[in-house]
Amino acid sequence: MNQEKFRLWDLPTRLFHWALVVAVVAAIVSGQLGGNLIDWHGRIGLFIVGLLAFRLVWGVVGSTYARFLQFLPTPGKIRAYLLGEWHGEGHNPLGALSVFALLALLTAQVGSGLFANDDITFVGPLYDLVGKNLSNRLTGIHYLVSNAIYVLIALHIAAIAFYGHVRKQKLVKPMLTGWKDGEGESATGGGALALVLALAVACAAVYGASGAWLPAPPPAVETPNW
Repeated sequence: MNQEKFRLWDLPTRLFHWALVVAVVAAIVSGQLGGNLIDWHGRIGLFIVGLLAFRLVWGVVGSTYARFLQFLPTPGKIRAYLLGEWHGEGHNPLGALSVFALLALLTAQVGSGLFANDDITFVGPLYDLVGKNLSNRLTGIHYLVSNAIYVLIALHIAAIAFYGHVRKQKLVKPMLTGWKDGEGESATGGGALALVLALAVACAAVYGASGAWLPAPPPAVETPNW
């Protein structure tokens, strides 16, 4: 007997998810190792800026279950979920809280990193807009937020394991294939124009964050050798 299934996650959402996983892991590793990898840490940060900008737009114009309004964790939904009365597809209310928290923390992380410095050779691409004192404060925020991200990642992995082994709900498979087993209404929307818009905003965000639009610093004055 063929088991029914429906389309849950669209391809752009799945590509975003796994690209973000890889980028965050790479950012953590390069940040911890430092040294020559610190420049790559900055490049990866810009890539995450683009991913976040894409997801913010896709959360408005994407397909059904990718839209923020679809899984907005209102108090009523959270209460119903805790009482076992919530029924829906996609992110459950507690999962939605995790999604919004992670997006907010990553935005704070990459946002502060754009102005940060390591007191050695690295400065963020927008460092010149704030100066040393404010940059030092934002660098402190950058380190502080990273700890919160570690905690949230651990909770996310624990939740996946709990739902998979205790509740027997496959969360990873739909994020790989896009399809969920069982009866449900397949996602609609998120067509080509929506994708082009999201990609355009992502590219614009990366360009703005890169500081490429800033005027070039004046050439260094050479001191004559007498």
